[in-house]
Amino acid sequence: MPLETFKHKTSKNLWIKGWVEFEGARIAGPYRCSSGSPTKAGAENWIAVETKYQRHKHMVGEEAAQTFSDAVLIYNANAKTARQLLPIDREIGATPLTKITGKLLKSLGQKMKPLASTDTWWREIVTPARAVINNAHELKGTPAIKVRQYSSNERVAQDTRRKKASRVARTPSDRDWVAAFCAVADPHNAALLRFMFETAARIDQAVSLTPNDIDAEECQVWLKAQKGHAAGWVKVSEAMMEELLALPKKFSRNPRTGKLLEQRVFGYNSSTSYNSRWKTICKKAGIPYLSAHAAGRHGFFTELVVRRNINPIDAAKAGRWSDASLPLRVYAHPETNEASLREHFRTKPVQTKKPKQPKSRKKKGNTDDN
Repeated sequence: MPLETFKHKTSKNLWIKGWVEFEGARIAGPYRCSSGSPTKAGAENWIAVETKYQRHKHMVGEEAAQTFSDAVLIYNANAKTARQLLPIDREIGATPLTKITGKLLKSLGQKMKPLASTDTWWREIVTPARAVINNAHELKGTPAIKVRQYSSNERVAQDTRRKKASRVARTPSDRDWVAAFCAVADPHNAALLRFMFETAARIDQAVSLTPNDIDAEECQVWLKAQKGHAAGWVKVSEAMMEELLALPKKFSRNPRTGKLLEQRVFGYNSSTSYNSRWKTICKKAGIPYLSAHAAGRHGFFTELVVRRNINPIDAAKAGRWSDASLPLRVYAHPETNEASLREHFRTKPVQTKKPKQPKSRKKKGNTDDN
């Protein structure tokens, strides 16, 4: 009996039973397992994927059957990752997992995105492909993969080819910039900037705040998980809490449907919707435009460590960095004038002149002949 679906007594998902057949012969089974989907379409898709895999395995063998495309099919990708995986699958989909190396994955960037930086290659090609392969390793026992980061020489070589620097130095905010921004900004954007400058919150964490995320009694806010860091409560100053509580209610609408969305503390419903408004505020204030990341996390760490000499370990903990070496390397920006540093290495130091000693004079008529 070919694979078919049936309703299980104790499960909301449809189950699968039967055999995978090829040219009238049974080649895999018997099956009696959940499809993982409550819908008929989802269960039938499971059958189609499993049938394709087993027939391919029957014809070419176990090793050759486990290709990158096979691994993609069993990977639970979100919408963004799925878009990244489609072109990768077109390039190496038929390649057996045993033949895929770190060097191969790193070489895809030059072919797929010749004008992109090595950082983009790593983020949009190597990382999702590696995740797919290692997920198959956990589920199917196929080989795992480790990939070395692009070296500085590889990054420089690619920047030279595309005639563009990939790592432009960020300018952190300071108290004067924050004051100038807030002097002309509306209450919501002024509070948003001050909140990120004080807490080192990422823009997506900040704009995701709802009134339910504010605990006025304990003077703290709930920040959602992001970039590998767990969600949790973060203390804020009393002045910041007063400012948050005083903000007027503000709702945003879905730009496509016009539907009223969930109330957000700062009024934005995405991590990029602040951009145009901030550019207008900066122009009005006569200050250079800084992104929320530069104004927030970069400004936070530089303010504490460089300007106020706070212990980097304490500053890193307050900003929720697990390793203090990372913000020291990336977020702490030097502010001492280079020329003044060079003065410490004068090759010809100024010599202090010795005071002249008065010449001794012999007194006349005072010679002793004895």
